[in-house]
Amino acid sequence: MWHARVVKARTSAAELVVTGHVRINGTREKSPGHAIKIGDVVTVALDRTVRVLKVTGFNERRGDAASARALYEELGDAKRN
Repeated sequence: MWHARVVKARTSAAELVVTGHVRINGTREKSPGHAIKIGDVVTVALDRTVRVLKVTGFNERRGDAASARALYEELGDAKRN
């Protein structure tokens, strides 16, 4: 999530996972270090919205916002809680 610029810091990404705000392919993730693969669907409850992202690629390093958007496809509209 940090590489794809969904969150600003790695610690924020880890905290979302630990507190149960992240699902991978519909299953709640419990480990911040869990590996994902291309095609996985990641659901993130973030800032009173729910984002559903399909993984389309990876980067070795965190890039700019435009290259980060190429790492996932947004599925559906974000929903407000």
